Amino acid sequence: MQHVHAFGDDALGALDAVALVDALRTGKVSRPELVEAAIVRTEKVNPILNGLAYETFERALARAYAGGGGYFDGVPTFFKDNVDVEGMPTMRGTDAWAPHPLPDDGDFARFFLATGLVPLGKTQLSEFGFSAAAEHPRIGPVRNPWDTDYTAGASSSGSGAFVAAGVVPIAHANDGGGSIRIPAACNGLVGLKPSRGRLPAEKLARQMPVQIVSEGVLTRTVRDTAAFYREAEHIWRNRRLPPIGAVTGPGRERLRIAVVTQSLKRQAGPSVRELTLQTAELLAGLGHNVEYLDRHPVPSYFLDDFLLYWALLAVAQVRTGPRVLGPTFDKTKLDNLTLGLERYGIRNLHRMPVAITRLRRLRRVTARFFHNYDVLLTPTLADETPRVGHLDPTADYQQIIDRLVDWVAFTPLQNTTGEPAISLPLGHSPSGMPVGMMLSGPTGHERRLLELAFELEAAKPWPRIDTSLQKPLSDASRES
Repeated sequence: MQHVHAFGDDALGALDAVALVDALRTGKVSRPELVEAAIVRTEKVNPILNGLAYETFERALARAYAGGGGYFDGVPTFFKDNVDVEGMPTMRGTDAWAPHPLPDDGDFARFFLATGLVPLGKTQLSEFGFSAAAEHPRIGPVRNPWDTDYTAGASSSGSGAFVAAGVVPIAHANDGGGSIRIPAACNGLVGLKPSRGRLPAEKLARQMPVQIVSEGVLTRTVRDTAAFYREAEHIWRNRRLPPIGAVTGPGRERLRIAVVTQSLKRQAGPSVRELTLQTAELLAGLGHNVEYLDRHPVPSYFLDDFLLYWALLAVAQVRTGPRVLGPTFDKTKLDNLTLGLERYGIRNLHRMPVAITRLRRLRRVTARFFHNYDVLLTPTLADETPRVGHLDPTADYQQIIDRLVDWVAFTPLQNTTGEPAISLPLGHSPSGMPVGMMLSGPTGHERRLLELAFELEAAKPWPRIDTSLQKPLSDASRES
Protein backbone atom coordinates (compact mmCIF):
# COMPACT_ATOMS: atom_id res chain seq x y z
CA MET A 1 0.00 0.00 0.00
CA GLN A 2 1.29 3.46 -0.89
CA HIS A 3 -0.31 6.80 -0.09
CA VAL A 4 0.61 9.69 -2.35
CA HIS A 5 -0.04 13.39 -1.99
CA ALA A 6 1.72 16.63 -2.83
CA PHE A 7 0.40 18.94 -0.10
CA GLY A 8 3.16 20.97 1.48
CA ASP A 9 4.35 24.33 2.74
CA ASP A 10 4.29 26.19 -0.56
CA ALA A 11 2.07 28.83 -2.13
CA LEU A 12 -0.78 26.34 -2.63
CA GLY A 13 -0.61 24.95 0.90
CA ALA A 14 -3.78 23.05 1.74
CA LEU A 15 -6.06 25.80 0.38
CA ASP A 16 -9.04 25.24 -1.87
CA ALA A 17 -9.64 27.39 -4.92
CA VAL A 18 -11.80 29.98 -3.13
CA ALA A 19 -9.14 30.42 -0.43
CA LEU A 20 -6.49 30.82 -3.13
CA VAL A 21 -8.56 33.57 -4.76
CA ASP A 22 -8.68 35.35 -1.38
CA ALA A 23 -4.92 34.90 -0.96
CA LEU A 24 -4.31 36.37 -4.41
CA ARG A 25 -6.53 39.36 -3.76
CA THR A 26 -4.84 40.15 -0.45
CA GLY A 27 -1.36 39.78 -1.93
CA LYS A 28 -0.33 36.79 0.18
CA VAL A 29 0.58 34.88 -2.97
CA SER A 30 1.03 35.71 -6.64
CA ARG A 31 -0.29 34.01 -9.75
CA PRO A 32 3.17 32.78 -10.82
CA GLU A 33 3.84 31.39 -7.34
CA LEU A 34 0.68 29.30 -7.49
CA VAL A 35 1.45 27.96 -10.95
CA GLU A 36 5.08 27.23 -10.06
CA ALA A 37 3.96 25.32 -6.97
CA ALA A 38 1.47 23.30 -9.03
CA ILE A 39 4.18 22.42 -11.56
CA VAL A 40 6.46 21.18 -8.79
CA ARG A 41 3.61 19.16 -7.31
CA THR A 42 2.77 17.65 -10.69
CA GLU A 43 6.34 16.57 -11.24
CA LYS A 44 6.44 15.13 -7.72
CA VAL A 45 3.44 12.80 -7.92
CA ASN A 46 2.88 12.10 -11.60
CA PRO A 47 5.58 9.41 -11.85
CA ILE A 48 3.44 7.33 -9.48
CA LEU A 49 -0.13 8.50 -10.13
CA ASN A 50 0.31 8.69 -13.93
CA GLY A 51 -2.41 11.29 -14.39
CA LEU A 52 -0.70 13.60 -16.87
CA ALA A 53 -1.52 13.33 -20.57
CA TYR A 54 0.16 16.50 -21.86
CA GLU A 55 1.98 19.36 -20.13
CA THR A 56 2.10 23.06 -20.99
CA PHE A 57 4.07 24.32 -18.00
CA GLU A 58 5.89 27.18 -19.75
CA ARG A 59 2.68 28.38 -21.34
CA ALA A 60 0.93 28.25 -17.94
CA LEU A 61 3.65 30.37 -16.36
CA ALA A 62 3.40 32.91 -19.18
CA ARG A 63 -0.35 33.08 -18.66
CA ALA A 64 0.15 33.52 -14.91
CA TYR A 65 2.56 36.43 -15.38
CA ALA A 66 0.27 38.11 -17.92
CA GLY A 67 -3.01 37.60 -16.07
CA GLY A 68 -6.24 37.10 -17.89
CA GLY A 69 -9.07 38.25 -15.66
CA GLY A 70 -11.89 36.16 -14.30
CA TYR A 71 -12.69 35.22 -10.71
CA PHE A 72 -10.18 32.33 -10.60
CA ASP A 73 -7.42 34.30 -12.35
CA GLY A 74 -4.15 32.56 -11.45
CA VAL A 75 -5.58 29.38 -9.89
CA PRO A 76 -3.90 26.36 -11.54
CA THR A 77 -5.96 23.60 -13.10
CA PHE A 78 -5.98 20.92 -15.82
CA PHE A 79 -8.16 20.09 -18.80
CA LYS A 80 -9.25 16.52 -19.34
CA ASP A 81 -7.80 15.23 -22.60
CA ASN A 82 -11.06 14.93 -24.53
CA VAL A 83 -11.80 18.59 -25.19
CA ASP A 84 -10.06 20.71 -27.80
CA VAL A 85 -7.60 23.33 -26.54
CA GLU A 86 -5.50 25.54 -28.78
CA GLY A 87 -1.89 24.37 -28.89
CA MET A 88 -2.60 20.99 -27.31
CA PRO A 89 -3.43 17.63 -28.94
CA THR A 90 -6.68 15.87 -28.08
CA MET A 91 -5.96 12.15 -27.76
CA ARG A 92 -9.05 10.95 -25.82
CA GLY A 93 -7.07 8.35 -23.93
CA THR A 94 -5.92 6.34 -26.94
CA ASP A 95 -2.85 5.71 -29.07
CA ALA A 96 -4.90 5.08 -32.21
CA TRP A 97 -3.63 8.12 -34.15
CA ALA A 98 -0.66 10.47 -34.18
CA PRO A 99 -1.07 13.47 -31.85
CA HIS A 100 -0.89 17.01 -33.19
CA PRO A 101 -1.56 20.39 -31.51
CA LEU A 102 -4.87 21.98 -32.45
CA PRO A 103 -5.16 25.50 -33.92
CA ASP A 104 -8.17 26.67 -31.91
CA ASP A 105 -9.99 26.30 -28.62
CA GLY A 106 -13.21 24.29 -28.62
CA ASP A 107 -16.45 25.74 -27.28
CA PHE A 108 -15.94 24.45 -23.76
CA ALA A 109 -12.28 25.45 -23.55
CA ARG A 110 -13.11 29.06 -24.47
CA PHE A 111 -15.68 29.16 -21.69
CA PHE A 112 -13.46 27.42 -19.12
CA LEU A 113 -10.51 29.72 -19.74
CA ALA A 114 -12.76 32.77 -19.26
CA THR A 115 -13.08 31.83 -15.58
CA GLY A 116 -9.39 32.73 -15.14
CA LEU A 117 -8.24 29.21 -14.33
CA VAL A 118 -4.73 28.51 -15.63
CA PRO A 119 -4.30 25.07 -17.24
CA LEU A 120 -1.00 23.24 -16.79
CA GLY A 121 -1.94 20.75 -19.50
CA LYS A 122 -4.26 17.79 -19.88
CA THR A 123 -5.06 14.74 -17.78
CA GLN A 124 -5.44 11.07 -18.63
CA LEU A 125 -8.73 9.28 -19.22
CA SER A 126 -9.85 5.82 -20.28
CA GLU A 127 -9.98 5.24 -24.03
CA PHE A 128 -12.76 7.51 -25.39
CA GLY A 129 -14.10 7.59 -21.81
CA PHE A 130 -15.75 4.18 -22.20
CA SER A 131 -14.33 2.54 -19.06
CA ALA A 132 -14.70 3.49 -15.39
CA ALA A 133 -10.97 2.86 -14.88
CA ALA A 134 -8.11 4.38 -16.87
CA GLU A 135 -5.60 1.58 -17.45
CA HIS A 136 -3.73 2.41 -20.62
CA PRO A 137 -2.13 -0.70 -22.18
CA ARG A 138 1.08 1.18 -23.04
CA ILE A 139 1.64 3.78 -20.31
CA GLY A 140 -0.14 2.00 -17.46
CA PRO A 141 -2.99 2.84 -15.09
CA VAL A 142 -3.93 6.08 -13.38
CA ARG A 143 -3.55 5.24 -9.70
CA ASN A 144 -5.52 6.37 -6.68
CA PRO A 145 -3.60 8.66 -4.30
CA TRP A 146 -5.35 7.17 -1.27
CA ASP A 147 -3.85 3.81 -2.13
CA THR A 148 -1.97 3.30 -5.36
CA ASP A 149 -3.02 -0.35 -5.54
CA TYR A 150 -6.50 0.94 -6.45
CA THR A 151 -7.93 2.66 -9.52
CA ALA A 152 -8.59 6.40 -9.55
CA GLY A 153 -11.86 5.79 -11.38
CA ALA A 154 -12.70 7.16 -14.79
CA SER A 155 -13.07 8.47 -17.20
CA SER A 156 -11.90 11.73 -15.55
CA SER A 157 -9.25 9.75 -13.71
CA GLY A 158 -6.21 12.00 -14.03
CA SER A 159 -8.17 15.05 -12.91
CA GLY A 160 -9.55 13.14 -9.93
CA ALA A 161 -6.16 11.83 -8.85
CA PHE A 162 -4.49 15.25 -9.15
CA VAL A 163 -7.18 17.15 -7.23
CA ALA A 164 -7.26 14.57 -4.43
CA ALA A 165 -3.46 14.53 -4.21
CA GLY A 166 -3.31 18.32 -3.90
CA VAL A 167 -1.65 19.06 -7.24
CA VAL A 168 -4.42 21.55 -8.06
CA PRO A 169 -7.59 22.44 -6.15
CA ILE A 170 -9.96 22.15 -9.12
CA ALA A 171 -9.81 20.40 -12.49
CA HIS A 172 -11.97 19.91 -15.54
CA ALA A 173 -13.98 16.70 -15.83
CA ASN A 174 -16.90 15.58 -17.93
CA ASP A 175 -19.56 12.95 -17.51
CA GLY A 176 -21.23 10.72 -20.11
CA GLY A 177 -22.06 7.80 -17.84
CA GLY A 178 -20.70 8.86 -14.46
CA SER A 179 -17.27 10.22 -15.33
CA ILE A 180 -17.40 13.20 -12.94
CA ARG A 181 -19.10 11.28 -10.14
CA ILE A 182 -17.10 8.04 -10.37
CA PRO A 183 -13.63 9.61 -9.85
CA ALA A 184 -15.18 11.85 -7.20
CA ALA A 185 -16.33 8.75 -5.33
CA CYS A 186 -13.03 6.89 -5.79
CA ASN A 187 -10.81 9.83 -4.78
CA GLY A 188 -12.84 11.43 -2.00
CA LEU A 189 -13.96 14.50 -3.95
CA VAL A 190 -17.02 16.59 -4.76
CA GLY A 191 -18.32 15.89 -8.25
CA LEU A 192 -21.44 17.56 -9.64
CA LYS A 193 -22.81 16.44 -13.00
CA PRO A 194 -24.96 19.44 -13.93
CA SER A 195 -28.24 19.54 -15.79
CA ARG A 196 -28.08 19.04 -19.54
CA GLY A 197 -27.24 22.39 -21.14
CA ARG A 198 -26.02 24.03 -17.92
CA LEU A 199 -22.52 24.56 -19.38
CA PRO A 200 -21.38 24.92 -22.99
CA ALA A 201 -20.90 21.55 -24.70
CA GLU A 202 -18.43 20.41 -27.31
CA LYS A 203 -19.78 20.11 -30.87
CA LEU A 204 -19.56 16.30 -30.82
CA ALA A 205 -21.64 16.12 -27.65
CA ARG A 206 -24.30 18.40 -29.13
CA GLN A 207 -24.65 16.11 -32.15
CA MET A 208 -25.41 12.95 -30.14
CA PRO A 209 -28.89 11.40 -30.60
CA VAL A 210 -29.18 11.46 -26.79
CA GLN A 211 -26.99 14.22 -25.36
CA ILE A 212 -25.52 12.32 -22.43
CA VAL A 213 -22.28 14.27 -21.87
CA SER A 214 -22.05 17.17 -19.42
CA GLU A 215 -18.95 19.23 -18.66
CA GLY A 216 -17.97 20.11 -15.11
CA VAL A 217 -15.23 20.09 -12.48
CA LEU A 218 -13.85 18.05 -9.61
CA THR A 219 -13.03 19.78 -6.31
CA ARG A 220 -12.21 18.98 -2.70
CA THR A 221 -14.85 21.29 -1.21
CA VAL A 222 -18.47 22.08 -1.88
CA ARG A 223 -17.76 25.80 -1.91
CA ASP A 224 -15.29 25.42 -4.80
CA THR A 225 -17.91 23.62 -6.88
CA ALA A 226 -20.53 26.22 -5.95
CA ALA A 227 -18.17 29.09 -6.79
CA PHE A 228 -17.35 27.56 -10.17
CA TYR A 229 -21.04 27.38 -11.16
CA ARG A 230 -21.70 30.88 -9.83
CA GLU A 231 -18.91 32.27 -11.96
CA ALA A 232 -19.94 30.12 -14.91
CA GLU A 233 -23.30 31.89 -15.00
CA HIS A 234 -21.53 35.25 -15.25
CA ILE A 235 -19.83 34.03 -18.43
CA TRP A 236 -22.51 31.92 -20.10
CA ARG A 237 -26.13 31.32 -19.12
CA ASN A 238 -28.68 28.86 -20.51
CA ARG A 239 -31.95 30.79 -20.19
CA ARG A 240 -33.98 27.57 -20.39
CA LEU A 241 -32.70 26.55 -16.96
CA PRO A 242 -33.33 28.32 -13.63
CA PRO A 243 -30.21 30.09 -12.37
CA ILE A 244 -28.06 28.53 -9.67
CA GLY A 245 -26.81 31.84 -8.34
CA ALA A 246 -24.49 32.21 -5.36
CA VAL A 247 -24.82 29.20 -3.07
CA THR A 248 -22.84 29.78 0.12
CA GLY A 249 -24.33 27.39 2.65
CA PRO A 250 -27.15 25.03 3.58
CA GLY A 251 -30.72 25.76 2.58
CA ARG A 252 -33.59 26.08 5.04
CA GLU A 253 -36.06 23.88 3.20
CA ARG A 254 -36.54 20.36 4.63
CA LEU A 255 -36.64 17.97 1.71
CA ARG A 256 -38.47 14.78 0.74
CA ILE A 257 -35.63 12.35 0.15
CA ALA A 258 -36.03 8.86 -1.29
CA VAL A 259 -33.31 6.29 -0.54
CA VAL A 260 -32.48 3.39 -2.87
CA THR A 261 -29.64 0.89 -2.45
CA GLN A 262 -30.93 -1.57 -5.07
CA SER A 263 -29.60 -0.92 -8.56
CA LEU A 264 -31.21 -2.36 -11.67
CA LYS A 265 -28.59 -5.11 -11.49
CA ARG A 266 -28.45 -5.99 -7.82
CA GLN A 267 -28.25 -4.77 -4.25
CA ALA A 268 -25.25 -2.59 -3.47
CA GLY A 269 -22.38 -4.33 -1.70
CA PRO A 270 -22.78 -4.72 2.09
CA SER A 271 -20.37 -1.97 3.17
CA VAL A 272 -21.66 0.48 0.52
CA ARG A 273 -25.26 -0.28 1.43
CA GLU A 274 -24.52 0.31 5.11
CA LEU A 275 -22.82 3.64 4.38
CA THR A 276 -25.81 4.71 2.30
CA LEU A 277 -28.18 3.89 5.14
CA GLN A 278 -25.95 5.84 7.52
CA THR A 279 -26.16 8.84 5.19
CA ALA A 280 -29.94 8.47 5.13
CA GLU A 281 -29.98 8.46 8.94
CA LEU A 282 -27.83 11.59 8.95
CA LEU A 283 -30.29 13.32 6.63
CA ALA A 284 -33.21 12.27 8.81
CA GLY A 285 -31.39 13.59 11.85
CA LEU A 286 -31.03 16.92 10.08
CA GLY A 287 -34.80 17.10 9.78
CA HIS A 288 -35.34 15.87 6.24
CA ASN A 289 -38.23 13.53 5.45
CA VAL A 290 -36.50 10.29 4.42
CA GLU A 291 -38.29 7.36 2.79
CA TYR A 292 -36.70 4.00 1.97
CA LEU A 293 -37.67 2.39 -1.34
CA ASP A 294 -37.32 -1.31 -2.16
CA ARG A 295 -36.58 -0.86 -5.85
CA HIS A 296 -35.06 1.60 -8.27
CA PRO A 297 -37.70 3.85 -9.87
CA VAL A 298 -36.67 3.33 -13.52
CA PRO A 299 -37.65 0.44 -15.84
CA SER A 300 -35.52 -2.71 -15.82
CA TYR A 301 -34.65 -2.38 -19.52
CA PHE A 302 -32.80 0.90 -18.98
CA LEU A 303 -29.29 -0.49 -18.46
CA ASP A 304 -29.55 -2.69 -21.56
CA ASP A 305 -30.66 0.31 -23.60
CA PHE A 306 -27.84 2.46 -22.20
CA LEU A 307 -25.23 -0.21 -22.93
CA LEU A 308 -26.51 -0.44 -26.50
CA TYR A 309 -26.25 3.33 -26.85
CA TRP A 310 -22.72 3.22 -25.38
CA ALA A 311 -21.90 0.65 -28.07
CA LEU A 312 -23.31 2.98 -30.76
CA LEU A 313 -20.82 5.62 -29.63
CA ALA A 314 -18.01 3.08 -30.02
CA VAL A 315 -19.23 2.25 -33.51
CA ALA A 316 -19.14 5.94 -34.38
CA GLN A 317 -15.62 6.39 -32.97
CA VAL A 318 -14.18 3.37 -34.77
CA ARG A 319 -15.97 3.67 -38.12
CA THR A 320 -15.42 7.43 -38.52
CA GLY A 321 -11.88 7.38 -37.11
CA PRO A 322 -9.98 7.66 -40.42
CA ARG A 323 -12.22 10.49 -41.66
CA VAL A 324 -12.45 12.48 -38.42
CA LEU A 325 -9.06 11.78 -36.88
CA GLY A 326 -6.93 11.54 -39.98
CA PRO A 327 -5.02 8.97 -42.01
CA THR A 328 -2.84 7.87 -39.06
CA PHE A 329 -5.87 6.30 -37.34
CA ASP A 330 -5.09 2.63 -36.64
CA LYS A 331 -7.97 0.49 -35.38
CA THR A 332 -5.56 -2.24 -34.24
CA LYS A 333 -4.27 0.07 -31.50
CA LEU A 334 -7.68 0.33 -29.81
CA ASP A 335 -8.27 -1.57 -26.58
CA ASN A 336 -10.52 -4.61 -26.14
CA LEU A 337 -13.33 -2.65 -24.51
CA THR A 338 -13.65 -0.21 -27.42
CA LEU A 339 -13.44 -2.99 -30.01
CA GLY A 340 -15.85 -5.22 -28.09
CA LEU A 341 -18.38 -2.41 -27.78
CA GLU A 342 -18.08 -1.75 -31.50
CA ARG A 343 -18.77 -5.42 -32.32
CA TYR A 344 -21.73 -5.47 -29.91
CA GLY A 345 -23.12 -2.31 -31.48
CA ILE A 346 -22.82 -3.62 -35.04
CA ARG A 347 -24.55 -6.89 -34.10
CA ASN A 348 -27.42 -5.00 -32.49
CA LEU A 349 -27.92 -2.03 -34.80
CA HIS A 350 -31.46 -3.24 -35.50
CA ARG A 351 -32.34 -2.65 -31.83
CA MET A 352 -30.91 0.86 -31.73
CA PRO A 353 -34.02 2.89 -32.77
CA VAL A 354 -36.14 1.38 -29.98
CA ALA A 355 -33.37 1.84 -27.43
CA ILE A 356 -32.86 5.51 -28.35
CA THR A 357 -36.60 6.16 -28.25
CA ARG A 358 -36.91 4.65 -24.78
CA LEU A 359 -33.87 6.55 -23.52
CA ARG A 360 -35.37 9.82 -24.72
CA ARG A 361 -38.65 9.03 -22.96
CA LEU A 362 -37.04 8.09 -19.65
CA ARG A 363 -37.23 11.63 -18.37
CA ARG A 364 -41.02 11.24 -18.19
CA VAL A 365 -40.51 8.44 -15.65
CA THR A 366 -38.14 10.43 -13.46
CA ALA A 367 -40.32 13.53 -13.73
CA ARG A 368 -43.18 11.55 -12.17
CA PHE A 369 -40.79 10.31 -9.48
CA PHE A 370 -39.65 13.84 -8.62
CA HIS A 371 -43.26 14.95 -8.34
CA ASN A 372 -43.29 12.99 -5.07
CA TYR A 373 -39.67 13.50 -3.96
CA ASP A 374 -37.19 16.37 -4.01
CA VAL A 375 -34.00 14.30 -3.97
CA LEU A 376 -32.95 10.71 -4.61
CA LEU A 377 -30.11 9.27 -2.50
CA THR A 378 -28.18 6.26 -3.79
CA PRO A 379 -24.58 5.14 -3.53
CA THR A 380 -22.52 6.54 -6.37
CA LEU A 381 -21.17 3.07 -7.16
CA ALA A 382 -22.49 -0.37 -6.28
CA ASP A 383 -19.26 -1.54 -4.65
CA GLU A 384 -16.06 -0.21 -3.16
CA THR A 385 -13.30 1.04 -5.45
CA PRO A 386 -11.60 -1.95 -7.12
CA ARG A 387 -7.90 -2.62 -7.39
CA VAL A 388 -5.95 -1.78 -10.51
CA GLY A 389 -6.49 -4.57 -13.05
CA HIS A 390 -10.14 -5.22 -12.24
CA LEU A 391 -11.14 -3.41 -15.44
CA ASP A 392 -8.01 -4.24 -17.42
CA PRO A 393 -8.80 -3.10 -21.02
CA THR A 394 -6.64 -5.90 -22.46
CA ALA A 395 -8.79 -8.61 -20.85
CA ASP A 396 -11.62 -10.42 -22.59
CA TYR A 397 -14.39 -8.00 -23.58
CA GLN A 398 -17.15 -9.93 -21.84
CA GLN A 399 -15.23 -9.92 -18.57
CA ILE A 400 -14.64 -6.18 -18.80
CA ILE A 401 -18.22 -5.27 -19.66
CA ASP A 402 -19.75 -7.57 -17.03
CA ARG A 403 -17.59 -6.05 -14.32
CA LEU A 404 -18.16 -2.53 -15.59
CA VAL A 405 -21.96 -2.76 -15.72
CA ASP A 406 -22.02 -4.44 -12.31
CA TRP A 407 -20.02 -1.65 -10.66
CA VAL A 408 -21.36 1.39 -12.52
CA ALA A 409 -25.05 0.71 -12.09
CA PHE A 410 -26.34 3.95 -10.53
CA THR A 411 -24.71 6.80 -12.47
CA PRO A 412 -25.90 6.47 -16.12
CA LEU A 413 -29.50 7.41 -15.33
CA GLN A 414 -28.86 11.16 -14.99
CA ASN A 415 -26.83 11.23 -18.21
CA THR A 416 -29.88 9.90 -20.01
CA THR A 417 -32.48 12.15 -18.39
CA GLY A 418 -30.25 15.23 -18.25
CA GLU A 419 -30.91 15.68 -14.54
CA PRO A 420 -28.24 16.86 -12.10
CA ALA A 421 -26.49 14.62 -9.58
CA ILE A 422 -23.67 15.18 -7.12
CA SER A 423 -21.31 12.67 -5.50
CA LEU A 424 -20.04 13.48 -2.02
CA PRO A 425 -17.30 11.55 -0.12
CA LEU A 426 -19.47 10.75 2.89
CA GLY A 427 -18.04 7.33 3.67
CA HIS A 428 -14.90 5.23 3.82
CA SER A 429 -14.67 1.51 3.17
CA PRO A 430 -13.18 -0.98 5.66
CA SER A 431 -9.96 -0.80 3.63
CA GLY A 432 -9.83 2.98 4.09
CA MET A 433 -10.85 4.01 0.58
CA PRO A 434 -13.35 6.86 0.00
CA VAL A 435 -16.94 5.89 -0.82
CA GLY A 436 -19.25 8.32 -2.59
CA MET A 437 -22.91 8.99 -1.92
CA MET A 438 -24.96 10.38 -4.80
CA LEU A 439 -27.79 12.91 -4.53
CA SER A 440 -29.86 13.63 -7.64
CA GLY A 441 -32.81 15.87 -8.36
CA PRO A 442 -35.01 17.33 -11.10
CA THR A 443 -33.51 19.21 -14.04
CA GLY A 444 -32.41 22.71 -13.11
CA HIS A 445 -32.20 22.09 -9.36
CA GLU A 446 -28.42 22.21 -8.86
CA ARG A 447 -28.92 24.92 -6.24
CA ARG A 448 -30.90 22.52 -4.06
CA LEU A 449 -28.23 19.83 -4.41
CA LEU A 450 -25.45 22.27 -3.55
CA GLU A 451 -27.33 23.54 -0.49
CA LEU A 452 -27.82 19.96 0.68
CA ALA A 453 -24.15 19.23 -0.02
CA PHE A 454 -23.12 22.20 2.13
CA GLU A 455 -25.32 20.88 4.93
CA LEU A 456 -23.83 17.39 4.75
CA GLU A 457 -20.27 18.73 4.54
CA ALA A 458 -20.87 20.70 7.75
CA ALA A 459 -22.59 17.82 9.53
CA LYS A 460 -20.03 15.19 8.52
CA PRO A 461 -16.80 16.79 7.26
CA TRP A 462 -14.94 14.38 5.04
CA PRO A 463 -11.24 13.70 5.55
CA ARG A 464 -8.77 15.00 3.03
CA ILE A 465 -5.79 12.90 2.16
CA ASP A 466 -3.30 15.22 3.89
CA THR A 467 -5.30 15.42 7.12
CA SER A 468 -5.96 11.68 7.44
CA LEU A 469 -3.43 9.06 8.42
CA GLN A 470 -1.72 9.37 5.06
CA LYS A 471 1.95 10.11 4.47
CA PRO A 472 3.31 12.46 1.82
CA LEU A 473 5.04 11.11 -1.23
CA SER A 474 8.54 11.67 0.16
CA ASP A 475 7.87 9.36 3.12
CA ALA A 476 5.87 6.82 1.15
CA SER A 477 8.57 6.57 -1.48
CA ARG A 478 11.21 5.66 1.09
CA GLU A 479 9.00 2.82 2.31
CA SER A 480 8.19 1.38 -1.13
